[in-house]
Amino acid sequence: MKGMLIGYARVSTEDQNLAMQLDALRAAGCEQIFRDEGVSGSETDRAELNKALAALAAGDVLVVWKLDRLGRSLAHLMQIVTRLGAEAVGFRSLSEAIDTTTASGRLLFHVVGAIAEFERNLISERTSAGMAAAKARGQHLGRERKLTEADVRWAYHAITSGMMTPRAAAASLGVSISTLYRSLRRRDPGSGVTIDAYD
Repeated sequence: MKGMLIGYARVSTEDQNLAMQLDALRAAGCEQIFRDEGVSGSETDRAELNKALAALAAGDVLVVWKLDRLGRSLAHLMQIVTRLGAEAVGFRSLSEAIDTTTASGRLLFHVVGAIAEFERNLISERTSAGMAAAKARGQHLGRERKLTEADVRWAYHAITSGMMTPRAAAASLGVSISTLYRSLRRRDPGSGVTIDAYD
């Protein structure tokens, strides 16, 4: 028994071309169309999309006008379509001419998925390489430190010379005693100084 074609359309507040999507979905033969209006693609919870997914049964086909109408990201799109396939539900994107009910359509979608995985790996590799290069140049990674190297040197000499108490030095620099302690320990980790010594 042939399943139903169920359409899904979405527009954000900036894009009001819902009529064009609906016309395309009706022309493709969709018997039922779910629509999210004024909903960003980045939204994780879309009421009408949830209804569309719940309405699908084995043999049905979910139809969208364009790939970016369905998934909030390529990874999310792959997740949805993989789930549909596991439930014997097809997927069709009209603009990209992708139809997972055909052998060529399934192949094309898998190619899209492979490209997405390749892109994720490239981004991860570039990020790791960039962090390693920054670390090699002596750049600090993570949250910006509250104290400069000059601040720490000044506090170190002020405290060790007895010119100021640690709390007074911290107050002068506008930081807490624990922040000053951590900075001093980074400057001279082998000093053996404990926080008690700074009180």
